Amino acid sequence: MRRRGFWSLYLICLVTCLGLVEGLRLVVPVAVASVEVDLSTDFIAVPPKPRGVEDSTPGDGEGGAYSEQACLALQGDFRDACFHFLALQRVARDLEGARQACASIAGSLRWECESDLGELFSRVDRVRAEGLCGEIPPRKWRDQCVFGIAMQWSVDDPAFARSACDRAGMWRDFCRHDVNGEVAQQDPEEALAWCVGELGGGTLLQRKTCFHGLGKYLGRVDAAKALEICLRVPGDDPLYQENCFHGIGWALSESDPGMALGFCEQEVRGGADSCRLGVSAHAKRLDPVRALEICAQVQRDDLRKRCEGFARR
Repeated sequence: MRRRGFWSLYLICLVTCLGLVEGLRLVVPVAVASVEVDLSTDFIAVPPKPRGVEDSTPGDGEGGAYSEQACLALQGDFRDACFHFLALQRVARDLEGARQACASIAGSLRWECESDLGELFSRVDRVRAEGLCGEIPPRKWRDQCVFGIAMQWSVDDPAFARSACDRAGMWRDFCRHDVNGEVAQQDPEEALAWCVGELGGGTLLQRKTCFHGLGKYLGRVDAAKALEICLRVPGDDPLYQENCFHGIGWALSESDPGMALGFCEQEVRGGADSCRLGVSAHAKRLDPVRALEICAQVQRDDLRKRCEGFARR
């Protein structure tokens, strides 16, 4: 397959990193933090990107990069990672064999593997794939599976993808955000029209999330077009346009936070503070101190306080 080299390199890196982690456990206690999704803030939380969205199977059957015998020879996390990749390798031609590989994974990680199978198998049979999702016991991974299927079809069949998001349970709003964002990269006008069409229903969170996805996804490929689209967001509620600007700030900061801040100040202008909040929100993931420093540049008192509150969480 066309990405076999990628998967082989990925597994090598994964095994190396796992080895380093095991070594560190001998001298450093590891704290496991719980992850909470906060949907109450005016600027939405960052949607988790489904595992495997851009993945394709690294090989077919046992003739690919991984084999059951090789996986059985490993232990612990290495063994689980191997069986996960073996499952992805098998899924296109041997669904049951792929599920057997997932069943060989210890603990709850099995369900992450099953979720990935449902997502990838949707390219073969969408109905059967959603059935696989429904068989996953933990809600998180059951809903993640449907989210992944929606993302698989966001470009080829946006109508189906959007309808799938309505079945994505706890990830419904995040799914709609990401799917319409993917659509925006291909057809910004259609994506904007869909968000505008949603203004008559749903919740405030659902509506503003849609506009945030526009700014974020389109900002990744064409910042000028993203700004043009954001400036055309209806003014029914200022949060709609503010979330669109926030998305642009986030998108640009992924590659160059300094450039992102410059774009916020020089191009976004009236929405510069909302754009800065996006830059700060992205910075928080790696450097909370820097996130707070960016908040200090926000001029509006209410937005600065909101920015600082998020950065300190």
